[in-house]
Amino acid sequence: MKKLYVIAGCNGAGKTTASYTILPEILDCKEFVNADEIARGISPFQPEKVGIEAGRMMLKRIKNLLEAGESFAFETTLSTRSYVTFIEKATKLSYQVTCLFFLLDSEELAISRVATRVKEGGHHIPEEVIRRRYKSGLKNFFNLFLPRVDNWLFVNNSGDSYEIIAEGSMNEITVNNVLQWKELKEKYYGN
Repeated sequence: MKKLYVIAGCNGAGKTTASYTILPEILDCKEFVNADEIARGISPFQPEKVGIEAGRMMLKRIKNLLEAGESFAFETTLSTRSYVTFIEKATKLSYQVTCLFFLLDSEELAISRVATRVKEGGHHIPEEVIRRRYKSGLKNFFNLFLPRVDNWLFVNNSGDSYEIIAEGSMNEITVNNVLQWKELKEKYYGN
């Protein structure tokens, strides 16, 4: 079966780091499309200057993989609606679509993680962009993406080890941290 993995979460949530282990070793997914990695390939010393070009290349690569019927994963903050179309197309093409969402407890933690990444040579993201993406990514997860994917896993990656908050499919939801899941749904679902 063709599979599409959507690796989602705010900036600094650990999406890329987790993907390099989860995708090839656990999910047997060898194709990972990531705009940040594409940007580093174009301009290793100033990837932030080629972000738009890298984003276009990423969208083209996703389109080509869907048309070729390849299993693959892509990374996103889910802060825009743009990937809804790809997920709907993948579903029509008989892909099994799974979303892995990595949560951080706060916008401040996301900002701190990005600052640490910059000190280690990673790319900078303005604080206001991190805050906007944090909120819109959660809203879009609950309102746009959750109803459209076959399976999903919602992981808190704030601490030294991760915690699976909830997981589900079209027919079933298992909630492991009832309080946090309830708070997030109340804050972001339907808003």
